[in-house]
Amino acid sequence: MSINQSLQLKLQQKLSPLQIQLVKLLEIPTVQMEQRIKEEMESNPALDIDEAATRQEEENTPEPQINSAQEQQPDDDTSEGYLLNEDIPAYKLQANNQSDDDKRESVPISEASSFYEHLEEQIGLHNFTEKQQKIAKFIIGNIDEDGYLRRQIDNIADDASFALGDDISDQEVEAVLDEVQKMDPSGVGARDLRECLLLQLRHSRNQSIEAVKTATDILSVCFDEFSKHHYDKILKKLHITDDDLRDATTEILHLNPKPGSAYGGGAARQAQHVTPDFIIDYDNGEITFHLNRRGEPELKISRQYAEMLHEYNTNKINQSQEQRDAATFVREKIKSAQWFIDAVKQRRNTLTLVMQAIIDYQGDYFIDGDETKLKPMILKDIADKTGLDVSTISRVSNSKYAQTPFGICPLKYFFSEGIQNTDGDDVSTREVKRVLKEAVEAEDKRHPLTDDKLVEILNEKSYNIARRTVAKYREQLGIPVARLRKQL
Repeated sequence: MSINQSLQLKLQQKLSPLQIQLVKLLEIPTVQMEQRIKEEMESNPALDIDEAATRQEEENTPEPQINSAQEQQPDDDTSEGYLLNEDIPAYKLQANNQSDDDKRESVPISEASSFYEHLEEQIGLHNFTEKQQKIAKFIIGNIDEDGYLRRQIDNIADDASFALGDDISDQEVEAVLDEVQKMDPSGVGARDLRECLLLQLRHSRNQSIEAVKTATDILSVCFDEFSKHHYDKILKKLHITDDDLRDATTEILHLNPKPGSAYGGGAARQAQHVTPDFIIDYDNGEITFHLNRRGEPELKISRQYAEMLHEYNTNKINQSQEQRDAATFVREKIKSAQWFIDAVKQRRNTLTLVMQAIIDYQGDYFIDGDETKLKPMILKDIADKTGLDVSTISRVSNSKYAQTPFGICPLKYFFSEGIQNTDGDDVSTREVKRVLKEAVEAEDKRHPLTDDKLVEILNEKSYNIARRTVAKYREQLGIPVARLRKQL
């Protein structure tokens, strides 16, 4: 074999440290930016806070609103019905408004026990043997956060036998489970939704009320028909009147399908808040905005490290190896700090550029907050206006919020696809969804509108869309099919 040398040209695209920093910082919302800066300062002693510039910036920045997550404007994707979950925003804010001069007095706070501790505390209230107490604790440990026991009895018996070192039968587990299902909250330990609701009815103090008896019969005999809203079948099967069915349905709807989630965390549970990244105002016919930089300090290179580097550079002759290593360390830390400072500044410029483009595109909406004035807008539209990449626009719009005169809403709220109406004008799909939702809310609940009928209504309003599109929008709005919307 012979060894040959050859030249080869290759084109590679590599991200600089500044670009890597910027990509990561663009994804961070305001509530996490202060923490990210603190982490960088802890790892890099060459990074320091510019106190004077920070104070000036805070004086010039108005106080933003901090709304609870429940008060913010919702997205299109909402859920209805007592069996469905609601989306909860992911960001939390914890404010510390104390100074070192404040007088601190300890205030006793009662510690709330957890859901599982609450159940275990009730074991002593039942006439359990020592073995049954162990089985009860094992059963409680297998109950999920919603309050359901979703494992098979035989599997629980096998695992309990192995864990407790004793022979435990399925019958023993069943007997203890019957007692656990009598614990508070009512419905806990159920193996499915039907059993959960039945347990709550059986433990109700209103057993003598006819509506409770009828509700028990419905869940026992006609649960499948009830869940599918086949009310006519229930009337025939149980030989009851419309009034009886209506009263029984009211009783069922007052039950809690997730008894575990009803047990609050008390003082341990913190409220969820949304802090806006942008603050938008409309005054005297002009739309203005600025970045919310509360808690985000201005940064600079540490003076001490800059002087150390200057000293090393001016006295290079006769330096020891230890001094050269120290100079290399200081130089790298200063370079890293400068990259981070530049990335923070570029992040602000990018956020400002994107928000300005959104305001220019959706200017009519920010005047009066009329949702129908939102134009169809996708990421590429803003990318074209700003000259940035689509992926950059995606990072900016994701997990960011804007405070408008009409409430706080996510940046993604301003983005939507569009369709053409019969007049040839572009219309946002958000407007079509709003019309669709209004039609469903105004329908006769005894005879809900089918998708075909909704298509006709939208066509009458100049929105020419297909039935499958109506079904897609309906699902995105969390609206069930007509059969499941039927009410008495």
